Amino acid sequence: MTAQNTQVLLARRPQGVPVPDDFEIVESAIPEPAAGQFLARTIYLSLDPYMRGRMNAERSYAEPVPIGGVMEGGTVSRVETSNHPDYPPGSYVVGRTGWQEYALSDGTGVRRINPEDAPLSTALGVLGMPGMTAYTGLLNIGQPKAGETLVVAAASGAVGSAVGQIGKIKGCRVIGIAGGSEKCRYVTEELGFDACLDHRDPDFEAELAAACPDGIDIYFENVAGHVLRAVIPHFNFFARMPVCGLIAQYNMTEPEEGVDHLPSLMRAILTYRLTLRGFIVRDFADQHGDFMRDVGQWIRDGKIKYREHRIAGLENAPASLIGMLRGDNFGKMVVEVSPDPTAA
Repeated sequence: MTAQNTQVLLARRPQGVPVPDDFEIVESAIPEPAAGQFLARTIYLSLDPYMRGRMNAERSYAEPVPIGGVMEGGTVSRVETSNHPDYPPGSYVVGRTGWQEYALSDGTGVRRINPEDAPLSTALGVLGMPGMTAYTGLLNIGQPKAGETLVVAAASGAVGSAVGQIGKIKGCRVIGIAGGSEKCRYVTEELGFDACLDHRDPDFEAELAAACPDGIDIYFENVAGHVLRAVIPHFNFFARMPVCGLIAQYNMTEPEEGVDHLPSLMRAILTYRLTLRGFIVRDFADQHGDFMRDVGQWIRDGKIKYREHRIAGLENAPASLIGMLRGDNFGKMVVEVSPDPTAA
């Protein structure tokens, strides 16, 4: 055990795009567990787009990270020492202990995981929050039916890749949208989407129209911006739009200049009787058992594949989050904070 605990703190609130000086890396003493607590050593840290919102002070669905506080994040950890009967030393847990090497917990919000069931890192991805977000958002709000057209934004990402594969399992025709030809090839050739369009292509809007000749029944929103604007004209009657993320807007400080596209969206909502619903994965917390059963089986059957984008070292988490917000990642971004004793 090292003598110090490395932590990444929020040094100041970003103005637009985060920069390295918005974070501070510090060393602190490793805490000792009190009665009913255990000390966990972080193995993997999840990086996710929602973290940008937690850096702001505005009212949201969760409290912002305080200035000087440890950055928020999901983790997989190993219990090192314990005064809690349910979490003996050597056990593995998934929780939200943040951007730090060591953390104390009393078990609240923590769940034990078995490395023999699946690689530990999957508890932060396809078998964790992103996978459950895809599963619950698509099935509850998207309500896919065989033969429908499903369009998925950020299709190569942790959520979007799972959404599209579940859509295929449910019999949909699935069109992905991603940034770059390499990601699009992965989405079609590896994940089995029917097509994938590069939103950076100058002909993107025309390509989307050609790919959806019968319109769009479900649009799974992870991005907003020009991708959403291209989708609006193609909604079918009674189409559904689960709103999971708005990554194109997270760094905005002022409204986008140019044409106001809200009137066209509102007209489409009324004319085509669209259903739009924003959601957070915890809205469907009672479906966790169904998610683990179904997605676990689909992975074992080879119907769902996943990809991880790994970064070594907690000190590289700030730059990695900044890069992810501009689309540099390819798959679920995971920081390797310390060695994984279960890795082959």
